[in-house]
Amino acid sequence: MAIVLGPNQYGKAENRLVTVTRNGPVHTIKDLTVGTSLRGDLADTHLTGDNSKVLATDTQKNTVYAFAKQAPVGEIEDFALRLGRHFVSSQEAITGARVLIDEHAWERIEGNDHSFVQGGNEKRTTAVTVEGERAWVVSGVRDVVVLKSTGSEFHGFPRDEYTTLKETHDRILATSVTARWRYQGDGIDWAKSFAEIRRLLLATFAAKHSLSLQQTLYAMGEAVLRARPEVAEVRLSMPNKHHFAVDLSPFGLENDNEVFYAADRPYGLIEGAVLRDDAEDAGSAWHTLPTF
Repeated sequence: MAIVLGPNQYGKAENRLVTVTRNGPVHTIKDLTVGTSLRGDLADTHLTGDNSKVLATDTQKNTVYAFAKQAPVGEIEDFALRLGRHFVSSQEAITGARVLIDEHAWERIEGNDHSFVQGGNEKRTTAVTVEGERAWVVSGVRDVVVLKSTGSEFHGFPRDEYTTLKETHDRILATSVTARWRYQGDGIDWAKSFAEIRRLLLATFAAKHSLSLQQTLYAMGEAVLRARPEVAEVRLSMPNKHHFAVDLSPFGLENDNEVFYAADRPYGLIEGAVLRDDAEDAGSAWHTLPTF
């Protein structure tokens, strides 16, 4: 029996980076969490402990901070591409790099040029993979909590001896959206594309009369693909944040879909991908990323 080394990578995870751009009295901040991972001819370090081809993870961390000083961070996709291409081009043993970035939103406090308030838990994300001259960009958003108080139904599902769920023709629909989309083509305006995709996702969630969260998921992905030719596919993960109507009859009260118990677990988890049938090949775009 032979034992061999399988796929592997290494890097520095969750580097916290905050930059301040001072344009006179008006300041702008970027708050990022950056992860780097490198792949390539790394068998020696695993099999013999020879580290001659291993760019230390501490060096990777320092590179993130140095790059943030040498040029403006700009859009997270551009920053990730710069880092990934640097690691692949500067290290002979490294053939592939993956850079993950979460951007944490801050909003300027009205009337003040240098004070901010954090904008909730929502995060803009990107995952850039570089192999030689080829690069793939998968951007997205996560922890976007949305709710609609009507316009959602769920009925017609199979019933067996273990089914207790009642059918409903009017329910609260709430979820925390994680969406990732794979870009294709060149010359993409990352900021404009992100803003429009986010708008489409939210507008479709709100407008779509939903017979299931699966139907809503598909409609959200379809809306993005129909409007944004730079997107090859959309993958969504949407936990169902259940809201159950409270039985008020013991108190002589009728609950007409007005009082709910918000359950945090267990929850239904709805996931899926929506893609063009003529999309560019995904290549290594989704390498080591969660399935959805």
